[in-house]
Amino acid sequence: MGNELHNSRKAWSVLIVSTLAFTVCFMVWMMFGVIGIPIKKMLNLNATEFGLLTATPVLTGSLIRVPLGIWTDRYGGRIVMAVLMAVTVPAIWLMSYATAFWHFIVIGLFVGLAGGAFSVGTPYVARWFPKNRQGMAMGVYGAGNSGAAVNKFVAPVLLVAFGWTMVPKVYAAIMLGALVLFWLFSHQDPAHLVPSNVRFSDQLKALKDPRVLKYCQYYSIVFGGYVALSLWMVQYYVGEYGLDIRIAALLAACFSLPGGVLRAIGGILSDKFGAHKVTWWVMWVSWICLFLLSYPQTDFTIVTVNGPTTFHIGLNVYAFTALMAVLGVAFAFGKASVFKYISDDYPQNIGAISGIVGLAGGLGGFVLPILFGILLDWTGIRSSAFMLMYGVVWVSLIWMYWTEVRRADVLGGNAAAPVNKSAASAVAQRVPLRPVR
Repeated sequence: MGNELHNSRKAWSVLIVSTLAFTVCFMVWMMFGVIGIPIKKMLNLNATEFGLLTATPVLTGSLIRVPLGIWTDRYGGRIVMAVLMAVTVPAIWLMSYATAFWHFIVIGLFVGLAGGAFSVGTPYVARWFPKNRQGMAMGVYGAGNSGAAVNKFVAPVLLVAFGWTMVPKVYAAIMLGALVLFWLFSHQDPAHLVPSNVRFSDQLKALKDPRVLKYCQYYSIVFGGYVALSLWMVQYYVGEYGLDIRIAALLAACFSLPGGVLRAIGGILSDKFGAHKVTWWVMWVSWICLFLLSYPQTDFTIVTVNGPTTFHIGLNVYAFTALMAVLGVAFAFGKASVFKYISDDYPQNIGAISGIVGLAGGLGGFVLPILFGILLDWTGIRSSAFMLMYGVVWVSLIWMYWTEVRRADVLGGNAAAPVNKSAASAVAQRVPLRPVR
């Protein structure tokens, strides 16, 4: 009994301090979402260049996720997370001395390593908890995504008071402090490591599984879309509604904050109702929100018996913010439910699979802001960003329908045999992927 209590305390200590570390990492990762606006003015960037500027850190944070997930399986999350955080501190500090566009791109690639923390902490915290609570644990850890909202609270204040160059300096100090706290209060359990005779190639064989590709697509919208919009929304509010940067950042946090914090609730719901049900409803809610957000500000004139009459259709700032908040909640639940799929299907290979799926989500967060900028430069319509994401959600819904929903029992009691066969198939599919010895 005493040993169980001791392990429980360790588990919660690991979860709390890991979530804190991930929150700081995500705050740093989203830094350009705020300081990118004065940098854009300073360098006279167009929308496409601004999209590339904000997305650059997301690229390295995405590409590093697969090796980080594998290294976490092999060496343990405590060591990998500490090294990752330590490496980013000098790059964050140097950002304040950048003056040319290529400076920001190069340094941004190194700062972006902080985004890889997700693939370290997910398997690290999950293995400290029993299977029926892993969705909760990964959801709480994933709530560190709220670092995007913290960035929107902290960065504008520093920017207005001291200029944008102060933001990287303060963030470097915060990262260093978070590193010290993480090392002091985290723990390592050798039983959580994948056996040393397992090769990287053995773990990566899961890439041949079509389910992994499907989860990658789901995550590219619920996480990739979250990252992209977190980076894009402040300048969207400034350009679309003419708001001050501090007000714009505060309203943008109405999307980022629930999109991060409520991920823990998404994990609990996924434990209770299953990953499929939660993800299915997430996609439908996202579809509705993005449909409404896609409609541009429109004036049209019709001829009436009293002469021409002009009407205006478009979302005001209040309706827009409310829809963004609902979308943030949906994305939060979706991020948790996708990783519940992974913990159910690949309990022995969470690190590698979460790294692969995290890579897909991160690449979505890299590509989407660039596409947002290209579409804006091409069409001149700011809501074209939501039109693009609306199409991506369509892909997820169709894919989920054909691979999951369509296979459900809809024929009633006469379908007993097929249902049993499907159940047997489902059980077979959930056999853990075991390393080749």
